[in-house]
Amino acid sequence: MISLNEFFTLNRDIIFFIYGLGFFILGFAIILQSQTSSRLELARSLRWLAAFGITHALNEWGDLFIPIQTNYLSVAVVRLLFILQIILLAVSFACLFEFGVSMLNSVNRLRWLRGFPSVLLAGWVFVIFFVILPFEPDLKAWHHIANALARYFIGFPGGLLAAYGLRMYTIRRIQPLNVPGIFRNLRIAGVSLGIYAVLGGLIPPPVNFFPGNILNTHTFEQLVGVPPILFRTLISIVIVAAIIRSLEVFDLETQRTIEKLEQLQIISAEHERLARELHDGAIQKVYTAGLLVESASRLTKPETELGTRLERAVIVLNDAIVDLRRNLTELHHPNVLQSTEPISDLFLKFGQDPYYNSLVNISVDLKVSEEKMLSTARTDHVRAIVNDALANVVRHARARNVKIQVSDLGERLKIAIMDDGVGLPPNVQAGYGLRNMRDRSRLLNGEINFSASSNKGTTIILEIPWVD
Repeated sequence: MISLNEFFTLNRDIIFFIYGLGFFILGFAIILQSQTSSRLELARSLRWLAAFGITHALNEWGDLFIPIQTNYLSVAVVRLLFILQIILLAVSFACLFEFGVSMLNSVNRLRWLRGFPSVLLAGWVFVIFFVILPFEPDLKAWHHIANALARYFIGFPGGLLAAYGLRMYTIRRIQPLNVPGIFRNLRIAGVSLGIYAVLGGLIPPPVNFFPGNILNTHTFEQLVGVPPILFRTLISIVIVAAIIRSLEVFDLETQRTIEKLEQLQIISAEHERLARELHDGAIQKVYTAGLLVESASRLTKPETELGTRLERAVIVLNDAIVDLRRNLTELHHPNVLQSTEPISDLFLKFGQDPYYNSLVNISVDLKVSEEKMLSTARTDHVRAIVNDALANVVRHARARNVKIQVSDLGERLKIAIMDDGVGLPPNVQAGYGLRNMRDRSRLLNGEINFSASSNKGTTIILEIPWVD
């Protein structure tokens, strides 16, 4: 019966082949699942992981196929193949490092890390070829030194950064999507990359300098009884399985986009129906009621109480007709009045709106740069929320003054709307306006709060992120 060590020695070639095949499948699967139109930054970052997988697979297969070619190729060609193999190792680690940088940049904007993997790779090339190679005639010893330095200075930090970057991205960007299966797989991939950083970055071939003279492939095998390549193979299989399962996030994104388009079609059809009903029903009835009240007001003396009330009724009915026609226009052409504009311009328009200004005094306090803007969709939601808030003030608050304060909090935008009206009732029942404001704030991934002032009036505070 053969020992465990003899078993791994006999099957060394198979293990190397499976190890390389795992990473090659990883790179090939990512390429096939390429999603250049995806809104997820993961789609752009994964190209670096794909490059790592393919180049690392070619490097590992070199240990399997280059020795076979020594019987058929010249010494110079074999020497060149060994040099190309070690370059592939360093390039693969640089790609893994770049994947980690890309992931971190998508959540923390650490722009100073950009280009750092290329600097490390260039430094490694200079040291290996211009400092060590001229003084190390033994190709095998030079190869081991180059291998160790690539693992220590590129592979180990690159693997740790990739693990940390993928973890942070998963928590910040994937967890809010409410896809527990994909979230779990990406977490597993992140932990596996961290383990690989240790197994692949700190255990080089034997070299004559620290720490490679103490911890290397030979001492590890003597201590554990199993070569490190086996553990690397197992962890590579876990990484491949977890990443490939996680690629389902792009199918899910496409599915949700299609569902959103279908919902927009349904909403558009519903808008058309409501517009027809408004035009043919509500507007005509209100217009007729206005004519009747106006004719009745002519039969009364203006200075009487009845005449005054009829005159006010005519004004209210005319305002209702204006509102209905505005709603009708928005239903027919929902994007005509909705456009992207600087936040400061948007709120200055609210302060100058004659419809609201004729009923309450509006002051606007802007603590935001004139260039700051939201996306078109987010601007539309903010505009609708503020319109609902001001409409509630005009209709229910009996206020004389409204103050709108807009503040830039860095990554978030804060909007406070304060009036001096009667305030909210103790057990107010949320009507359509309040529900609509809460629903839109959720769509903005923000928070909205309604509170009564200590003196009188109501304060509405909306906080939203500047970007989705």
